[in-house]
Amino acid sequence: MKKITLNKNKFFAWAGLIAPIIFVKVFLVEGMLRSGYDPLSTYVSALSLGPRGWTQISNFLVFGILLFLFTRGVRAEFPDGKASRGGLILLTIISIGYFLSGIFVMDPMNTPLDQASVHGTIHGILGGIVFLLMPISIFVYWGRFRIDPRWMPIQGWSLALGIICAVVDVFFTFASKLPELQNIFINWFGLIQRAVIVPFMAWVFIFALALLRSQRNFE
Repeated sequence: MKKITLNKNKFFAWAGLIAPIIFVKVFLVEGMLRSGYDPLSTYVSALSLGPRGWTQISNFLVFGILLFLFTRGVRAEFPDGKASRGGLILLTIISIGYFLSGIFVMDPMNTPLDQASVHGTIHGILGGIVFLLMPISIFVYWGRFRIDPRWMPIQGWSLALGIICAVVDVFFTFASKLPELQNIFINWFGLIQRAVIVPFMAWVFIFALALLRSQRNFE
């Protein structure tokens, strides 16, 4: 029974390890291959639009599922103590948010609010929740890593990536609220958004790698 549990937890750790790699690789490659798509100014979610939109839609769905599986391994690793409850809730919400973002496709960028579709509105709400919780989840687990001897090796990475994710996230929120005609950042929205997503994905990868090593130590 113990061996089966270890194998299952290793599977969950692997899910967290490959999830960010697949997600980032798909939107980077698809962004380069998609005719007329500018990754510097256009959101990642815009790849869900058009005839090839199924690629990014599938990317959202797969990442959501894999991140959710990863949270099961995290739950087993931290059954109690700091971040065992709050951190798990945050990661679970984020995984569901990414999954649903594949189902509820965004409207084209610059769609007026009074012309927004239901699925586009829901996508925007989901995006707001996910972007708010990504840096928060990093800091919640950093609070655990910095006092847990087994997890101290990644507390520095967590702090650095959490700060980057949070600072750029706040800036992105501010920039996106400026009037369109006066917004000097509008041509860089895609890059700024990616500067929030990529640090979070890097943190998930580092977290999952540490979790996988933790599982191996019990073999």
